[in-house]
Amino acid sequence: MKNLTILPADTYTVINKTVISDSDKKLISMLYQPIIGYSATSLYFTLIDDLDKLQIMSNDLTHHHLMATMQLRLEDIVIAREKLEAIGLIKSYVKKGNVNHYVYLIYSPISANEFFNHPILNVVLYNNLGKKEYEKIVNYYKIPRFNLKDYEDITSTFDQVFTSVKGNVLEINSDITKRDSNNILINQGIDFNMLISSIPSSMINERCFTKDVKDLINALSFTYNLDNLAMQGLVRDSINEKGFVDKTLLRKQCRNYYQFESNGNLPTLIYNRQPDYLKKPVGDNSKWAKMVYTFENLTPYQFLKAKYKGAEPTARDKKLIESLLVDQKLNPGVVNVLIAYVLKINNEGLKKSYVETIAGQWKRLNIETVEEAMRITEKEYKKNKKIVSKSPIKIRKNDIKGKSDIPAWFDKEIEENTITKEESEEMEKLLKELV
Repeated sequence: MKNLTILPADTYTVINKTVISDSDKKLISMLYQPIIGYSATSLYFTLIDDLDKLQIMSNDLTHHHLMATMQLRLEDIVIAREKLEAIGLIKSYVKKGNVNHYVYLIYSPISANEFFNHPILNVVLYNNLGKKEYEKIVNYYKIPRFNLKDYEDITSTFDQVFTSVKGNVLEINSDITKRDSNNILINQGIDFNMLISSIPSSMINERCFTKDVKDLINALSFTYNLDNLAMQGLVRDSINEKGFVDKTLLRKQCRNYYQFESNGNLPTLIYNRQPDYLKKPVGDNSKWAKMVYTFENLTPYQFLKAKYKGAEPTARDKKLIESLLVDQKLNPGVVNVLIAYVLKINNEGLKKSYVETIAGQWKRLNIETVEEAMRITEKEYKKNKKIVSKSPIKIRKNDIKGKSDIPAWFDKEIEENTITKEESEEMEKLLKELV
C-alpha cells in the first residue's frame, strides 16, 4: 500500500480510539517530538483538532484541508503520517474508489515509565537530545521519593466504606471510551527457530521465550542493528540460572556490544528523507526540479537499493551510508547526491576513503540542501576538467570520462528546458519503484 497515490481531494475521517489528556499532549511534545520531528507532532495535534466536540469522531474532510491547515505539501504530510504510524500513535486504513477514503485511528502515547524503559525509544531519545537535555526530561518525570518507614497505613478498603445490596445486573459494555495505546511493530525480526535451536535445551526453561521476550529481542536487534548470529550469543549470555532470559542483562549486553563495535557511540533512528524546511518549493516542472524532488524524497537506503537494481545493498555500503548520516551528520538528500556523484564518476563503486573525503569537505562548507550539493558537484567536475585540459601530459581519449558518464545535472541546459512527457513518465515510474 506504500505505492498508493494520495490526492488532495481524497477524503479522511479521524476516529479517536483513546482518551487524550493534557499530560499526554505534554508527553508527545517532550518525548516523542525529538524523535518524530515537528511536522509529525503537528499532524497528530491537527488530527485531534479535527474531532467533534465530544472528541470521538470527525466529519469527512479532504486532505486539501490538512495542506491548508498545516501549510505543508501533501507528500510532507504523508511522511509525517508514516512517522506517526511507525511510532504507534495512529493506524491508517483506506477504502479505494473514484475518491479514496482514509480512516485515521488516534492512539495515546505510552506512559513516561514505559517510554523510558522502551528498548528503542529510550535509546533514540537519549541520542537525539544529548545527555544534559535527556537527564533534564528524566528528572521532570521522576516520582519524588518519600520515606514512609515510620508511618502507618490507615487507608480504608472498599468493603469498609460501602455495603453491597441487591440490584439489577448490568452487562459489561466494551464500547465505552478508554485510554488505549498502540504497539510499535517491527516486521524484520530475528529467526527464533534458529536462535532457540542454537542454545542447548538444558540451559533454557520451556517457558523462556514468551511473546514479551521475543518482542524485546526483536526490538533490541533493530535498535542495535544485530543479526541472528550476534543476537544468539548475547541471548545465551543473558540466560539466568532458572533458564529464563534476564531482560535487564540482555539490554546491557546489546548496548555494550554495539558501543564496542561503534567506538562508544549509541544508535539513533534516522528519518532518511530530507527535512521539510530544507526542501525546494513545489511548482517548478523542469528536469532539474524533478531531480531535486527525487533526491529529497527518497531515503539513502532506497536510492542505493535502486542503484543495485532492487537487490539488497551490501552491509559495507549500508554501513558507509549510516556513517554519513550519523557521524558526518549530512542530510539525507545531500547523501543521495553524494551517492549518485561518486557512483557516476567512480565506475559505480563507493570507495570509502573517497566518499568520506567529499563528505568532510561538504560538512565544512555547510552543504545542507540538495541543490547546494548538486551545484558543488557541478563546480568540482568543471574544475577537474579544466585541470585535465591544461595538463602537459598526453591523455588518451578513453581515459577521460565522456559526457554520458557524468551526472545529468552537470548540463546547464536542464535548468531551462521543460521536462518532456516521456521523461516525466520515466521519472514518475522511477519514483513509484523507489518509494
